[in-house]
Amino acid sequence: MTRVAAIDCGTNSIRLLVADVRPGGELVELDRRMQIVRLGQGVDRTGRLAPEALERTFAACREYAEAIRAHGAQKIRFVATSASRDAENRDDFVRGVLDILGVEPEVITGDQEAEFSFTGATKELVGRDHFEKPFLVVDIGGGSTEFVVGEEHVRAARSVDIGCVRMTERHLVRDGAVTDPPTQGQIEAIRADIEAALDLAEQTVPLKEARTLVGLAGSVTTVAAIALGLQEYDSAAIHHSRISYEQVAAITRQLLSSTHDERAAIPVMHPGRVDVIGAGALVLLSIMERVGVREVVVSEHDILDGIALSIA
Repeated sequence: MTRVAAIDCGTNSIRLLVADVRPGGELVELDRRMQIVRLGQGVDRTGRLAPEALERTFAACREYAEAIRAHGAQKIRFVATSASRDAENRDDFVRGVLDILGVEPEVITGDQEAEFSFTGATKELVGRDHFEKPFLVVDIGGGSTEFVVGEEHVRAARSVDIGCVRMTERHLVRDGAVTDPPTQGQIEAIRADIEAALDLAEQTVPLKEARTLVGLAGSVTTVAAIALGLQEYDSAAIHHSRISYEQVAAITRQLLSSTHDERAAIPVMHPGRVDVIGAGALVLLSIMERVGVREVVVSEHDILDGIALSIA
């Protein structure tokens, strides 16, 4: 049995999983945590990682380094995704992570990201009769969204530049502040970007062949938590929950018509998602409409689990 530490650093959040990997590939989770650091703050506009975003990320890395030492993990893999792929000053990011954790972050491609997400999300679903194949795994991140179709293994994958942070910063920020609530014109502009990105994804990934849509990451799990009426975030209740199209549509309308304070008052809302959750929910809704499914299966197991399995 190998004890591993997997870190996923995305545009909006940085997450850690420490787990034992048993022979045969079973993960025994020891520690799973997340911090919203908004590494991708302003990248879409400036092309650079902001100094304050780097410092937030490095502070989280220092906390994770302590947790990894405490658990005695033997191997570490740090995967960095959309924001650090796009940034001109990504070398500053790489040096900082190396200094703190002793490993160099791997700035992976969108296709690699999709492969890890698919493995992590579907390992428990394969062989269970009530989950029809093929699976379409959708990982809605801060800067990009990954689409991957497969049965036991990946058949086709594509990463496109739509995510909750990128869509918010591109369309909802005016004079440094998020419009609350967004105008109909702003919502339509986000929709247009999403539809164009779905057209791109569909050139590679046969979206409409999917029989089970599996949704990953914070936008999806937050929508699920709201749909389930949770008063506090409950990973066990959210994992493998089935959220209907009607629920997603109603929650998206609610989020896009509410103010910052109204969204912040939702019991399961993480403070770092308050301003970006409306765009994230709209990405999910648009995907469900394009694919033509009536529900999304929500998974708490995702790219982190895929990274952990890849280490062993």
